Amino acid sequence: MKKKIVFHINHLAYSLEIDESLEKEMTMYLKKDENLNIQELLAAYVRKSQECLNLKNDIYKISSKIPKL
Repeated sequence: MKKKIVFHINHLAYSLEIDESLEKEMTMYLKKDENLNIQELLAAYVRKSQECLNLKNDIYKISSKIPKL
């Protein structure tokens, strides 16, 4: 099911229509209730990128242990 969320960045409102399951991930580092500046937006992006990189590295380590066919 789709859900509309609104972020306020530099005093401008940006509304997004996303799956409800994605809302938790989107709001983990970004607050919906207050104005965000570009620095906070960039910091959230860097944190999420770090999570993705860690996941990628974990998957690589696990997959390297699987015997090749």
